[in-house]
Parts: sequence; C-alpha cells; structure tokens
Amino acid sequence: MLRDQSRKIDNRSARSRKSAKPWVIFNPNAGSIGDIDAVIAQLNRLDPAVIRMTRKARDAQRFAREALRNNYEWIITAGGDGTLNEVVNGVASCAGRVCLGLMPLGTGNDFARSLNLPTAVEDNIDILLSKKTKPIDIVRVRSSRPSRYFVNVSAGGFSEVVDEQLTPDMKQTWGPLAYLRSAAAALPKLHVYHAHIEFDSSEVVRVDLYNIVVANGRFVAGGLPIAPNADPGDGLLDIVLIPTHPAAKVALLAAEILLGKHFKSNAVEFRRAKKIAVRSRPAMWFNVDGEPVGTVPAVFEVVPRALNFVVPE
Repeated sequence: MLRDQSRKIDNRSARSRKSAKPWVIFNPNAGSIGDIDAVIAQLNRLDPAVIRMTRKARDAQRFAREALRNNYEWIITAGGDGTLNEVVNGVASCAGRVCLGLMPLGTGNDFARSLNLPTAVEDNIDILLSKKTKPIDIVRVRSSRPSRYFVNVSAGGFSEVVDEQLTPDMKQTWGPLAYLRSAAAALPKLHVYHAHIEFDSSEVVRVDLYNIVVANGRFVAGGLPIAPNADPGDGLLDIVLIPTHPAAKVALLAAEILLGKHFKSNAVEFRRAKKIAVRSRPAMWFNVDGEPVGTVPAVFEVVPRALNFVVPE
C-alpha cells in the first residue's frame, strides 16, 4: 500500500523548535523489502513525525533538506546504500546538527555492515529507539561534476568496467559471487591508467594501475571487505591501489578480494590519508554506491566526525 505516511505533528510549533521525533525517509523499492506494509508498521514503532516515501532519484536528498528546513534533526534512512548516500548529501551542509539513523533495507547494505547493524527490521528498530550515537566521518569528492559527499566507498578505473558487467540478473542469481563473475567478464576490457596521486598535499606517487578505491567504510558489492581495517570514525581515508598485473594475477586478486585475503597480497597497495588528489591518463571515472560522480582530476577529503550516527550498544 504505497501511500505517503505524512503523519505530521503540530505544524505551528515544528518550525520554531527542534523536533524530538524522527523524520523517516523510506525507499519502498529497496531490494530486501518483501512486505511494505509490514515495514511501515515497524517504522511506526518509532512514532515518526513523518514518513516520506521516495519514488524517483534524488527524492531522498530532497526530503532530507526538507527535514532540515522544518527543524527535524533526527533523520532515519529506511533503504539501501544509494538512499543513504542521497540523505548524506541532503544534510552534508548542516551535518553537525543532524542525528542520522539507518534501517538497512537494500540488497548490499554495505555501510550498515561497517556499523555492525543487524539485518532484522525489528532489531534495528530497537537500536534506533536507543538513539546511541557515534560521530562518523563523511568524505567530500570534487571532480568534473559538482561536489558530492559519501560515507562508504568510492571507486574508479577497473570498478567501472566491473559495474558494467554486473547486471541485476547476475546479482539476483549469484549474490556476492556475482562480483567475481563480473570481474572475470571484465578482464578483456581492462584499461591501464597512468595515475598521478598526491597524498595529504605532500607525498606524490606515479603509478600505472587498473583501479583505485577510496574507502571510509569497509565493504562494497554486498559484503566484500575491500578495506578491511577502515574505521568510519578515525578521520582517515583508506586507499586501495591495484597496480597493473598480468590478467591471470588480476583474476586471482578478484578471488582474494571476495575472500577478504587481498590485504596481505603483494598485488595491492594500501595507504591512509586525510586527503588525496588523483589525475590520470586516460581520464578515470569514479562512482559512489554505483552512481558516477565524475572524472579526474578528483580530490577526496575527509570531514572528520562530522555526522552523529545511531549505532548498536
């Protein structure tokens, strides 16, 4: 029953004070939802001031800005990583005054894994009701497109080719193994990028690579631990560089990533920094949660402890 649950509280006072009730942004098309009415019933346990349902791209970002305009500073995202990314971009300019909660309802729920959130809806309701928060970092990326923010992972290079091969049918059939299959299918299309990477405006690295990952969270692609030691509250970016190797070694590396064993591989370089700037030939595209955010030159900079996020006890 796709109706807008606009149960608004006293509108005369809502604009003049901070609301203690949450503003819920709900994506009814999120991948793990079976019964929409059952999810709404659970969300109503939070006694929300309003439930806004998304219907098209950027609705979640628009609803988050609407919440701030109406002095709602406890905002809950009920959806997947893409919905969360939109909400983060909606509140980024005022992140310090926001308490953000997450009900993970997507197919991947990668950032929820970094926060150790459970999968059951009712368990997440209990966590949201406890309202225990932790300050987390957000990341600003400036590239050929307008600036965007993210809390999880951005990737460029080989990841773009893998994403092209990663069809919805493959995801549904193979689950997390779909990444390995799509990586194998992408091998003939590998591009070498001659990259110039600057860390914290001091160290410069020039390297030929296939892929670069800039991580705040630990997981991508439905649970692959791409940056297994990343901490979204440590004020640092975890950077994964995959230099050029023979195709067979790249295929083996894809398997190691699937198993979380690439951290010890000599085929991968790990770095940490507060800020990195990337240039390359040819121009490398970057994406965040599957959405293109532009080409190089690109600058990624952490905004430390910018957002209060509801986490488990």
